[in-house]
Amino acid sequence: MVTRLTWSPGHPLASLTVGKQAFRKLAFISSAWGCRAGLTARIPRAGTNGALMTMTFIWSHVRRTGQLMRARILLADDHPRFPEMEQHLLESEFEVVGKVGDGQALLEEAMRLKPDVIVTDISMPILNGIEAVDRLKESGCESRVVFLTVHCDADFVRRCLSTGAFGYVAKSRIASELILAIREALEGNIFVSQHLP
Repeated sequence: MVTRLTWSPGHPLASLTVGKQAFRKLAFISSAWGCRAGLTARIPRAGTNGALMTMTFIWSHVRRTGQLMRARILLADDHPRFPEMEQHLLESEFEVVGKVGDGQALLEEAMRLKPDVIVTDISMPILNGIEAVDRLKESGCESRVVFLTVHCDADFVRRCLSTGAFGYVAKSRIASELILAIREALEGNIFVSQHLP
């Protein structure tokens, strides 16, 4: 039995036919890695005159060559130490496509680069992170947002999530929670640091 894999619209690999075992491996990878593009499997059902059973998985990171690719991350923080720390932490799993130091630059680079996820601080010059994300959403930006901040007050958490953000991570928990928060954001889930209000 063969399985037909239909890639998301516009992908250079319009379709691919693989064996059943290969499909199972692909499905496992897609479910384990999060989401980016749709993966649809069409499997002929036995005894149904070739009727198709459609199974949809969330496929993570499809390269233009058809290989797995990493989610693209834009970092925003006015403290030069943190973007470097974040990049070092993330680069084994994600592609860091840019680093900016203020909210205006975040606006410009997010619209230009269209990253999968934006990781941003709150307190930044020109525009703070919340203002920048509000404007991005008004502009139709579809990037998912994770706030990385020193602020642990419940009012900040509520305000940041009201922008449509998918994550709120305390900087004190960057090593243990930032990657997890990004994974959850890619899957469409909201993540808030432990022990926050």
